[in-house]
Amino acid sequence: MSPSRRLCLLTATALAALPAAAQTKWDLPSAYPASNFHTENLQQFASEVDKASGGKLKITVHANASLFKAQEIKRAVQGGQAQLGEILLVNFENENPLFGADGIPLLATGYPQARKLAEAQKPFLNKLLAAQGMQLLYTVAWPPQGIFVKKEIGSVADMRGIKWRAYSPATAKIAELIGAQPVTIQAAELSQALATGVVESYMSSGATGYDSKTYESIKYFYDTQAWLPKNALIVNKRAFDALDKPTQEALLKAAAEAEARGWKLSQEKNDWYKKALAERGMKILPPSAKLSEDLRQVGGIMQADWEKKAGSEGQALLAAFRRP
Repeated sequence: MSPSRRLCLLTATALAALPAAAQTKWDLPSAYPASNFHTENLQQFASEVDKASGGKLKITVHANASLFKAQEIKRAVQGGQAQLGEILLVNFENENPLFGADGIPLLATGYPQARKLAEAQKPFLNKLLAAQGMQLLYTVAWPPQGIFVKKEIGSVADMRGIKWRAYSPATAKIAELIGAQPVTIQAAELSQALATGVVESYMSSGATGYDSKTYESIKYFYDTQAWLPKNALIVNKRAFDALDKPTQEALLKAAAEAEARGWKLSQEKNDWYKKALAERGMKILPPSAKLSEDLRQVGGIMQADWEKKAGSEGQALLAAFRRP
């Protein structure tokens, strides 16, 4: 082969390899089923990033804790095992109380208040995550939390001794305060835990009740609207910084759109989930005056405890939330 022909072949080979070399592939682990609205939002986010980046950034969503378990996702992103991931913020309250501000019962009980709390919490989350080599892309709230329980209840006293699913420090603390037996169960394991009687009650949203087919094992849902915990999409800072500027901008724009879309979806889905549960035989009930008062007392104790642990930053966060 002549030197000139060899040069042409080498050049052609190099040019053919350029698109592959320019493409970046990221993994995005999530703890929730593919059919959950959070995961559907992630899928749309990934699709929009692909389109906006001209195919330069491909994100694969790994649903239902198939790549990492819920509690492992944050560490995986921090260590670069996954470039970005979705976490439930309240899961990390023991690491820093500021992660758990949206898990305080009856602090923020509806979507307007939850959105206000999210905005107040965001600067603190950015600071915490930056110190760990990560960056916050967006947060989206779950629908309001209620009580799934196997029997009718009129007060927290009716739940003493019951096997209670704890999925975060806050829900474990509630179990302690109401005299229930806490059992640590993540979302992906909940259906089996309910079916086998490992769990008899828990607090979560209608979304979790529907996804886990809770209606097959439990027949009562008390719509207490106690709090709206948030999922957060986080990215490894080194991975983000390695992207070119246009791809970074495409990622941030898609994240902002996913946040707005996710909050809207959450609110729209809230009524849909409750209707779907009722259609499958579950009784959707308002809490009694006594149960509401009991929960307010629990919330008061937990807020005081949280403020003590969170210190001056916690006070600043709450002040920002309460500002008119």
